[in-house]
Amino acid sequence: MKPLYLFLISIVFLTACDEGSGKKTTYKPESVGNINHLQVVVSNELWEGPVGESIREYFAAPTDGLPQDEPLFSMNQMDPSVFTGFARNNRIFLLVQKGDKNAVKIAKNEYARPQTGVIITGETEEDIVELIEMKQEKMIESLKMSEIKERQKRTKISAMKLDSLRDYFGVRLSVPSAYKVAHSGEDFYWLRKRLESGTTNVLVYEVPLNTIGKDSAVIGDIIRVRDSIGGGLLPVEDDGRFITEAAYAPYLFTTTIDDKFAYETKGTWEVKGQWMAGPFVNYAVRDEKNDRYLILEGFTYAPSVEKRDLQFELESILKSAQID
Repeated sequence: MKPLYLFLISIVFLTACDEGSGKKTTYKPESVGNINHLQVVVSNELWEGPVGESIREYFAAPTDGLPQDEPLFSMNQMDPSVFTGFARNNRIFLLVQKGDKNAVKIAKNEYARPQTGVIITGETEEDIVELIEMKQEKMIESLKMSEIKERQKRTKISAMKLDSLRDYFGVRLSVPSAYKVAHSGEDFYWLRKRLESGTTNVLVYEVPLNTIGKDSAVIGDIIRVRDSIGGGLLPVEDDGRFITEAAYAPYLFTTTIDDKFAYETKGTWEVKGQWMAGPFVNYAVRDEKNDRYLILEGFTYAPSVEKRDLQFELESILKSAQID
Protein backbone atom coordinates (compact mmCIF):
# COMPACT_ATOMS: atom_id res chain seq x y z
CA MET A 1 0.00 0.00 0.00
CA LYS A 2 2.86 2.38 0.68
CA PRO A 3 4.06 2.66 -2.96
CA LEU A 4 0.48 3.27 -4.09
CA TYR A 5 0.07 5.95 -1.43
CA LEU A 6 3.24 7.73 -2.58
CA PHE A 7 2.09 7.54 -6.21
CA LEU A 8 -1.25 9.16 -5.37
CA ILE A 9 0.49 11.90 -3.41
CA SER A 10 2.76 12.64 -6.40
CA ILE A 11 -0.24 12.94 -8.73
CA VAL A 12 -1.91 15.37 -6.34
CA PHE A 13 1.32 17.39 -6.19
CA LEU A 14 1.69 17.59 -9.97
CA THR A 15 -1.86 18.82 -10.46
CA ALA A 16 -2.04 21.09 -7.43
CA CYS A 17 -2.23 24.87 -7.66
CA ASP A 18 1.00 26.79 -7.41
CA GLU A 19 0.46 28.94 -4.32
CA GLY A 20 2.44 31.85 -5.76
CA SER A 21 0.76 32.03 -9.16
CA GLY A 22 -2.59 30.32 -8.69
CA LYS A 23 -1.91 28.25 -11.84
CA LYS A 24 -2.25 24.50 -12.15
CA THR A 25 0.83 22.48 -13.01
CA THR A 26 -0.09 19.44 -15.08
CA TYR A 27 2.30 16.66 -15.96
CA LYS A 28 3.13 16.43 -19.68
CA PRO A 29 5.21 13.65 -21.24
CA GLU A 30 8.55 14.20 -22.93
CA SER A 31 8.20 14.95 -26.62
CA VAL A 32 9.57 12.59 -29.27
CA GLY A 33 10.49 12.70 -32.93
CA ASN A 34 13.42 12.94 -35.32
CA ILE A 35 14.84 16.35 -36.15
CA ASN A 36 12.79 18.17 -38.83
CA HIS A 37 10.01 15.54 -38.88
CA LEU A 38 6.68 17.37 -38.86
CA GLN A 39 3.43 15.68 -37.80
CA VAL A 40 0.66 17.12 -40.00
CA VAL A 41 -2.79 16.65 -38.48
CA VAL A 42 -5.46 17.29 -41.09
CA SER A 43 -8.43 15.36 -42.45
CA ASN A 44 -7.87 13.16 -45.47
CA GLU A 45 -10.37 15.28 -47.40
CA LEU A 46 -8.46 18.52 -46.79
CA TRP A 47 -5.08 16.84 -47.35
CA GLU A 48 -6.08 15.63 -50.80
CA GLY A 49 -7.37 19.06 -51.92
CA PRO A 50 -6.08 22.65 -52.15
CA VAL A 51 -5.29 22.77 -48.42
CA GLY A 52 -2.93 19.81 -48.70
CA GLU A 53 -1.34 21.32 -51.80
CA SER A 54 -0.69 24.55 -49.93
CA ILE A 55 0.81 22.72 -46.95
CA ARG A 56 3.17 20.78 -49.20
CA GLU A 57 4.08 23.89 -51.21
CA TYR A 58 5.45 25.70 -48.15
CA PHE A 59 6.32 23.13 -45.48
CA ALA A 60 7.89 20.70 -47.94
CA ALA A 61 9.53 23.40 -50.09
CA PRO A 62 13.15 22.73 -51.14
CA THR A 63 15.66 23.65 -48.44
CA ASP A 64 17.79 26.65 -49.42
CA GLY A 65 21.41 26.07 -50.38
CA LEU A 66 21.42 22.31 -51.01
CA PRO A 67 22.72 20.83 -54.27
CA GLN A 68 19.66 18.55 -54.57
CA ASP A 69 16.04 19.21 -53.60
CA GLU A 70 15.33 18.13 -50.03
CA PRO A 71 12.18 19.29 -48.19
CA LEU A 72 12.23 21.72 -45.26
CA PHE A 73 10.37 19.12 -43.20
CA SER A 74 9.76 15.41 -43.60
CA MET A 75 5.98 15.24 -43.17
CA ASN A 76 3.64 12.54 -41.93
CA GLN A 77 -0.09 13.21 -42.39
CA MET A 78 -2.55 12.01 -39.75
CA ASP A 79 -6.33 12.31 -39.55
CA PRO A 80 -7.50 14.26 -36.46
CA SER A 81 -9.53 11.24 -35.33
CA VAL A 82 -6.32 9.39 -34.43
CA PHE A 83 -4.47 12.40 -33.02
CA THR A 84 -4.76 11.14 -29.45
CA GLY A 85 -2.56 9.67 -26.72
CA PHE A 86 1.05 8.99 -27.74
CA ALA A 87 0.39 10.43 -31.22
CA ARG A 88 0.26 13.89 -29.62
CA ASN A 89 3.81 13.68 -28.30
CA ASN A 90 5.62 14.66 -31.49
CA ARG A 91 7.95 17.59 -30.83
CA ILE A 92 6.60 19.66 -33.74
CA PHE A 93 3.15 19.42 -35.27
CA LEU A 94 0.82 21.27 -37.65
CA LEU A 95 -2.91 20.98 -36.89
CA VAL A 96 -5.26 22.23 -39.62
CA GLN A 97 -9.01 22.25 -39.14
CA LYS A 98 -12.25 23.94 -40.07
CA GLY A 99 -13.93 26.06 -37.41
CA ASP A 100 -16.06 29.11 -36.70
CA LYS A 101 -13.17 31.58 -36.99
CA ASN A 102 -10.01 32.26 -38.97
CA ALA A 103 -6.91 32.07 -36.77
CA VAL A 104 -3.30 30.88 -36.53
CA LYS A 105 -1.90 29.95 -33.13
CA ILE A 106 1.67 29.02 -32.18
CA ALA A 107 1.17 26.55 -29.33
CA LYS A 108 3.99 25.84 -26.89
CA ASN A 109 4.02 22.57 -24.91
CA GLU A 110 0.38 21.86 -25.73
CA TYR A 111 0.57 18.09 -25.23
CA ALA A 112 4.24 17.38 -24.40
CA ARG A 113 7.49 19.11 -23.42
CA PRO A 114 9.30 20.61 -25.24
CA GLN A 115 6.86 21.00 -28.11
CA THR A 116 5.95 23.60 -30.72
CA GLY A 117 2.71 23.30 -32.62
CA VAL A 118 1.00 25.41 -35.25
CA ILE A 119 -2.80 25.35 -35.11
CA ILE A 120 -4.63 26.74 -38.14
CA THR A 121 -8.39 27.20 -38.05
CA GLY A 122 -10.44 28.46 -41.00
CA GLU A 123 -14.12 28.74 -41.80
CA THR A 124 -13.62 27.46 -45.36
CA GLU A 125 -10.89 25.73 -47.37
CA GLU A 126 -10.20 29.03 -49.12
CA ASP A 127 -9.72 30.73 -45.74
CA ILE A 128 -7.26 28.05 -44.62
CA VAL A 129 -5.23 28.33 -47.83
CA GLU A 130 -5.12 32.12 -47.45
CA LEU A 131 -3.94 31.83 -43.83
CA ILE A 132 -1.16 29.43 -44.85
CA GLU A 133 0.02 31.76 -47.62
CA MET A 134 -0.06 34.83 -45.35
CA LYS A 135 1.54 33.30 -42.24
CA GLN A 136 3.82 30.58 -43.63
CA GLU A 137 7.08 32.43 -42.93
CA LYS A 138 6.25 32.98 -39.26
CA MET A 139 4.98 29.43 -38.83
CA ILE A 140 8.04 27.85 -40.45
CA GLU A 141 10.41 30.07 -38.46
CA SER A 142 8.77 29.00 -35.17
CA LEU A 143 9.10 25.32 -36.06
CA LYS A 144 12.70 25.68 -37.26
CA MET A 145 13.77 27.56 -34.12
CA SER A 146 12.24 24.78 -32.03
CA GLU A 147 14.33 22.23 -33.92
CA ILE A 148 17.51 24.32 -33.60
CA LYS A 149 17.04 24.36 -29.81
CA GLU A 150 16.47 20.61 -29.78
CA ARG A 151 19.59 19.99 -31.86
CA GLN A 152 21.61 22.24 -29.51
CA LYS A 153 20.21 20.44 -26.47
CA ARG A 154 21.39 17.11 -27.88
CA THR A 155 24.84 18.57 -28.56
CA LYS A 156 25.22 19.71 -24.94
CA ILE A 157 24.90 16.12 -23.74
CA SER A 158 28.38 15.44 -25.14
CA ALA A 159 30.07 18.69 -26.18
CA MET A 160 33.80 19.13 -26.73
CA LYS A 161 35.98 21.62 -24.86
CA LEU A 162 37.40 24.32 -27.13
CA ASP A 163 39.48 26.71 -25.04
CA SER A 164 41.85 27.36 -27.94
CA LEU A 165 39.01 28.62 -30.13
CA ARG A 166 38.14 31.21 -27.52
CA ASP A 167 41.81 32.13 -27.12
CA TYR A 168 42.26 32.78 -30.85
CA PHE A 169 38.91 34.31 -31.81
CA GLY A 170 37.05 35.22 -28.62
CA VAL A 171 34.11 32.96 -29.39
CA ARG A 172 32.58 29.90 -27.76
CA LEU A 173 30.72 27.23 -29.73
CA SER A 174 28.79 24.20 -28.55
CA VAL A 175 30.20 21.41 -30.74
CA PRO A 176 29.51 17.65 -30.54
CA SER A 177 32.45 15.60 -29.29
CA ALA A 178 32.46 13.64 -32.58
CA TYR A 179 34.25 16.63 -34.17
CA LYS A 180 38.03 16.90 -34.09
CA VAL A 181 40.29 19.94 -34.48
CA ALA A 182 41.85 19.81 -37.95
CA HIS A 183 43.66 23.16 -37.65
CA SER A 184 43.92 25.82 -34.96
CA GLY A 185 45.70 29.14 -35.33
CA GLU A 186 45.32 32.88 -35.67
CA ASP A 187 44.66 32.50 -39.40
CA PHE A 188 41.63 30.21 -39.03
CA TYR A 189 40.12 27.45 -36.92
CA TRP A 190 38.87 24.22 -38.53
CA LEU A 191 36.77 21.48 -36.96
CA ARG A 192 35.89 18.31 -38.84
CA LYS A 193 33.65 15.28 -38.27
CA ARG A 194 34.21 12.18 -40.36
CA LEU A 195 31.16 10.47 -41.88
CA GLU A 196 30.87 7.04 -43.51
CA SER A 197 31.35 8.86 -46.80
CA GLY A 198 32.76 12.36 -46.38
CA THR A 199 32.90 14.99 -43.65
CA THR A 200 31.06 17.87 -42.04
CA ASN A 201 33.19 20.92 -41.21
CA VAL A 202 33.20 24.13 -39.18
CA LEU A 203 35.42 27.10 -40.05
CA VAL A 204 36.02 30.19 -37.91
CA TYR A 205 38.05 33.25 -38.95
CA GLU A 206 37.80 37.05 -38.93
CA VAL A 207 38.18 39.97 -41.32
CA PRO A 208 38.19 43.76 -40.74
CA LEU A 209 34.79 45.48 -40.64
CA ASN A 210 35.46 47.39 -43.87
CA THR A 211 35.99 44.12 -45.80
CA ILE A 212 32.24 43.64 -46.26
CA GLY A 213 30.27 46.57 -47.70
CA LYS A 214 26.56 47.26 -47.80
CA ASP A 215 23.55 46.81 -50.07
CA SER A 216 24.38 45.29 -53.46
CA ALA A 217 28.07 44.82 -52.61
CA VAL A 218 27.42 42.46 -49.69
CA ILE A 219 27.03 39.15 -51.49
CA GLY A 220 30.03 39.78 -53.72
CA ASP A 221 32.20 40.73 -50.74
CA ILE A 222 31.14 37.65 -48.74
CA ILE A 223 31.91 35.34 -51.67
CA ARG A 224 35.26 37.05 -52.23
CA VAL A 225 36.18 36.63 -48.56
CA ARG A 226 35.18 32.97 -48.31
CA ASP A 227 36.90 32.12 -51.61
CA SER A 228 40.13 33.79 -50.53
CA ILE A 229 40.17 32.07 -47.14
CA GLY A 230 38.91 28.68 -48.26
CA GLY A 231 40.81 28.69 -51.53
CA GLY A 232 43.99 29.92 -49.92
CA LEU A 233 44.09 27.98 -46.66
CA LEU A 234 42.12 24.74 -46.89
CA PRO A 235 44.32 21.90 -48.17
CA VAL A 236 42.97 20.31 -51.37
CA GLU A 237 44.64 17.59 -53.41
CA ASP A 238 46.07 18.17 -56.90
CA ASP A 239 46.34 21.95 -56.51
CA GLY A 240 42.56 22.46 -56.53
CA ARG A 241 40.86 25.45 -54.90
CA PHE A 242 37.94 25.38 -52.46
CA ILE A 243 35.58 28.09 -53.79
CA THR A 244 31.92 29.10 -54.09
CA GLU A 245 30.31 27.34 -57.03
CA ALA A 246 29.70 29.97 -59.71
CA ALA A 247 26.81 28.14 -61.38
CA TYR A 248 24.45 28.64 -58.43
CA ALA A 249 23.73 32.07 -56.92
CA PRO A 250 23.93 31.88 -53.10
CA TYR A 251 20.95 32.85 -50.94
CA LEU A 252 21.48 35.90 -48.71
CA PHE A 253 19.50 36.64 -45.53
CA THR A 254 19.97 38.75 -42.43
CA THR A 255 19.77 37.36 -38.91
CA THR A 256 21.33 37.73 -35.46
CA ILE A 257 24.01 35.66 -33.74
CA ASP A 258 24.46 36.27 -30.01
CA ASP A 259 22.33 39.42 -30.40
CA LYS A 260 24.66 40.77 -33.08
CA PHE A 261 23.68 41.56 -36.68
CA ALA A 262 24.81 38.91 -39.16
CA TYR A 263 24.59 38.12 -42.85
CA GLU A 264 23.53 34.54 -43.50
CA THR A 265 24.65 33.06 -46.82
CA LYS A 266 23.67 29.62 -48.08
CA GLY A 267 25.00 28.08 -51.26
CA THR A 268 27.18 25.44 -52.85
CA TRP A 269 30.98 25.11 -52.76
CA GLU A 270 33.18 23.23 -55.21
CA VAL A 271 36.81 22.32 -55.70
CA LYS A 272 37.82 23.88 -58.99
CA GLY A 273 38.71 21.26 -61.59
CA GLN A 274 37.59 18.28 -59.47
CA TRP A 275 34.35 16.38 -58.91
CA MET A 276 33.96 17.68 -55.37
CA ALA A 277 31.10 19.89 -54.19
CA GLY A 278 28.56 20.35 -51.41
CA PRO A 279 26.47 22.86 -49.44
CA PHE A 280 27.67 25.58 -47.07
CA VAL A 281 26.10 28.01 -44.60
CA ASN A 282 28.09 31.13 -43.74
CA TYR A 283 27.46 33.73 -41.03
CA ALA A 284 29.30 37.05 -41.22
CA VAL A 285 28.73 38.45 -37.71
CA ARG A 286 29.20 42.20 -37.32
CA ASP A 287 31.31 42.55 -34.16
CA GLU A 288 31.79 46.30 -33.76
CA LYS A 289 33.32 45.91 -30.31
CA ASN A 290 36.28 44.09 -31.85
CA ASP A 291 36.23 46.01 -35.16
CA ARG A 292 35.71 42.89 -37.25
CA TYR A 293 33.35 40.53 -38.99
CA LEU A 294 33.58 37.16 -37.30
CA ILE A 295 33.01 34.51 -39.97
CA LEU A 296 31.35 31.26 -38.90
CA GLU A 297 30.89 28.68 -41.63
CA GLY A 298 29.71 25.10 -41.88
CA PHE A 299 30.09 22.95 -44.97
CA THR A 300 29.49 19.32 -45.91
CA TYR A 301 31.17 16.91 -48.27
CA ALA A 302 29.04 13.76 -48.45
CA PRO A 303 28.53 12.38 -51.96
CA SER A 304 25.28 10.49 -52.62
CA VAL A 305 23.94 11.27 -49.13
CA GLU A 306 21.04 13.54 -48.16
CA LYS A 307 22.51 16.67 -46.62
CA ARG A 308 19.62 18.61 -45.06
CA ASP A 309 20.10 17.29 -41.54
CA LEU A 310 23.91 17.42 -41.78
CA GLN A 311 23.71 21.11 -42.64
CA PHE A 312 21.08 21.64 -39.97
CA GLU A 313 23.47 20.31 -37.33
CA LEU A 314 26.11 22.73 -38.57
CA GLU A 315 23.63 25.60 -38.46
CA SER A 316 22.74 24.75 -34.86
CA ILE A 317 26.45 24.73 -33.93
CA LEU A 318 27.09 28.14 -35.50
CA LYS A 319 23.99 29.65 -33.91
CA SER A 320 25.24 28.59 -30.47
CA ALA A 321 28.07 31.15 -30.75
CA GLN A 322 28.79 33.35 -27.75
CA ILE A 323 31.17 36.20 -28.56
CA ASP A 324 33.40 37.87 -25.96
